[in-house]
Amino acid sequence: MIQDLIDLLRIIVFPGFLFFAVLGLFFEWIDRKFYAKLQNRVGPLYAGPWGLFQPFADFVKLMAKEDIVPEGADRPLFSSIPVFALALSLFAVLFLPVCGAQGVLSFEGDLIVVTVILTFFVILVFLAGFSSASRYPGVGAERSVLQLLGYEIPLVASVLGAAAVTIQTEGSLQIKSIVETQSSWWSILGIQALGFAIFLLAAQAELERVPFDIPEAETEIVAGWLTEYSGKKLALIRLAKDIELAFLCGLGATLFLGGPQPILPGFVGALSSTIIFVIKSIIVLLILTIIRAAMSRLRIDQMVNFAWKYLVPISILQLLLAVMVPRLIVI
Repeated sequence: MIQDLIDLLRIIVFPGFLFFAVLGLFFEWIDRKFYAKLQNRVGPLYAGPWGLFQPFADFVKLMAKEDIVPEGADRPLFSSIPVFALALSLFAVLFLPVCGAQGVLSFEGDLIVVTVILTFFVILVFLAGFSSASRYPGVGAERSVLQLLGYEIPLVASVLGAAAVTIQTEGSLQIKSIVETQSSWWSILGIQALGFAIFLLAAQAELERVPFDIPEAETEIVAGWLTEYSGKKLALIRLAKDIELAFLCGLGATLFLGGPQPILPGFVGALSSTIIFVIKSIIVLLILTIIRAAMSRLRIDQMVNFAWKYLVPISILQLLLAVMVPRLIVI
């Protein structure tokens, strides 16, 4: 009974839903503040110290706004997408190791489940645009699917490349095994430096951030697939996207930066692991923000052309190197 209660608290509070909801809002604040700094602006300032509570204030404001369903929309599907998006992002974070080598959910092959979840995000985006019965969301949905065709292979290749050593030594596709393999040598310090760069670009596309914010291009299609969403539905979608941001930053830190390696045993070790995990995830976030600030939006044809001409071949080459180099070293 007590163990069941502890497991429930781990899922709902820490290191589960509530922790990552707060972390997602915190990451949004860091992203906005650092992005403003790179552009010589102030960024969030008034809600809380240094504007720390601005993402939460925006969430509360949207929850209080009028909730409108456009005429002609598929009401059940249109209204359920925000809930599914939030549920999917919250389910995904349960696989991330925060205060130890394994997450709340951990089993053999969980890395494959994580990559499948990332694909489902795009499916929800397409359904959101399709169900809106509006021109701009429809265009945004089509762009998101076309973009998926460009970055999905590099994303999967970079993730599998990070697991290559673990697969060869232990025959495992478990995130826990990948973290333990990096206890003495981070993946990014070897051949996976290239894989990490590919992962960052693919994650930027998954998050629909500059230069891959094509499905939401404000100057072209208003807000893309988000155009018809408002009120509570928009609040849930934005929260889901913040949690997805924290998830991808945490996944990058786990696969390439050693994950949450505990320094001390017991409770102090769990606390130190959590702090290390957050710091490493912030490092990934700052790199993504620099990419966002340094580049401009690509057209959808430019994105697909870049992906299939350069990103896909390089990612496959990186995966082959990740598989072959350890074998050559052993030989």
